[in-house]
Amino acid sequence: MKILLLGMNHRTAPLEVREAYAVQEPGPPLRKLVESDEIDEGVLISTCNRVELVVTTRQPEAARLRMRRFFGQEIGAGRAAEDPSLDDFLYDVSDHQAMGHVLRVASSIDSMVVGEPQILGQLKDAYRAAVECGACGPVLSRLFQHAFSTAKRVRNETRIAERPVSVARVAVDLTRQIFEDLRDKRALLIGAGDMIEAALDALQRDGLGSVLVANRTRSRAEALAEQFGATPHALDEVGELLAGVDVVLSCIGGDQPLLSADQVRGALRARRSRPLFLIDLGVPRNIDPAVNELDNAFLYDIDDLQDVAAANVEERRRETLRAEDIVREEEQRFDGWLVALQAVPTIQHLRSRAEAIRSAELERALRRLELDETQREELEKLTRSIVNKLLHAPLSRLRADTDREEGLAMLEAARALFALDDPDAPGADADADGELMAEAAPGDAGRDDHGE
Repeated sequence: MKILLLGMNHRTAPLEVREAYAVQEPGPPLRKLVESDEIDEGVLISTCNRVELVVTTRQPEAARLRMRRFFGQEIGAGRAAEDPSLDDFLYDVSDHQAMGHVLRVASSIDSMVVGEPQILGQLKDAYRAAVECGACGPVLSRLFQHAFSTAKRVRNETRIAERPVSVARVAVDLTRQIFEDLRDKRALLIGAGDMIEAALDALQRDGLGSVLVANRTRSRAEALAEQFGATPHALDEVGELLAGVDVVLSCIGGDQPLLSADQVRGALRARRSRPLFLIDLGVPRNIDPAVNELDNAFLYDIDDLQDVAAANVEERRRETLRAEDIVREEEQRFDGWLVALQAVPTIQHLRSRAEAIRSAELERALRRLELDETQREELEKLTRSIVNKLLHAPLSRLRADTDREEGLAMLEAARALFALDDPDAPGADADADGELMAEAAPGDAGRDDHGE
């Protein structure tokens, strides 16, 4: 059994590529994926900054091809199914590297803004969706639960999030760079999710004069507005509100841009060309990129925030190194569990094959020999003793290596040397109904903030 991960993130793919593969409902494509022969379990992670598929498989090469088709045909809606350039944006890792990557993502070490807390909530949502659709089994359940506990260790044992800088906080910092004083400024926030709520909280802490909140669900806009003393509006009012605000911050779901260049151009005319600052945190984007070509309109999308986030890299470097140490410790723990998980069925499998061969050969010999019952019993004991002594050293080594880093490689070597995965090998007819697998209860992942 192998763990594979195929994905793209903010380092490997630009925003327009990531948004083409963003997934709102991972359940249906995941369910279809694990119904294939190549994939045993799967979890699909889709955030503003990454789209990643994690699977377990016993057919790694076939599974890699199936995962690539999944990106091109299932979540890419055929847009790049046959486009070789898609491979330029994807990374492909397995086993220890794949597991370590999941732990680093959960701990926010791999985020655009290191230390931001939203990714943990997004990972929990991805895990929950996989469990609900039946795609997540014992191995990936254990991996993601371990990732959540690792993230908790990082948060509690380092200061990586002591001065949290979420994407929403970066957006607010960028607003402060444009407008030194926010007290006489007015902002329109489109959406009512966690990202907008975090931005609204940060803007008000920085002294923003007044805030309008527009959302597709009016009741949610009203609830958020009441909480923060803002003014609620329906989504269809956005065009009329543009002329009266200085800052627009948008993060709302949808397949098409909510604000067009023509709408913003009209608002600028009504504002007599006073500057309008727009931050688009949506994936897919909520604001037409052509807005950036308009005079006195300043549009930033989620990739633009990376420049602001980069200013915090050195400040967080020492804490990130400590977080990496914690992740490495937790990687070794999970490696030990994974090896132990596979050691028991491998040992049982090897014993079963050896016993089937011994029994078959003994039976064949006994049909040619005229032995009484006592002699047959002695021959039975002799053959059992020979098999046990031959297996003692390799089985002892396999048990001893379950808590060593090379334990998994040793197990794979043993399966190859003894042809345990070859259905035509001697003794294969005695195999049980599939390889034994220790059960790991998915458990309750809990909830956290959202919006990487």
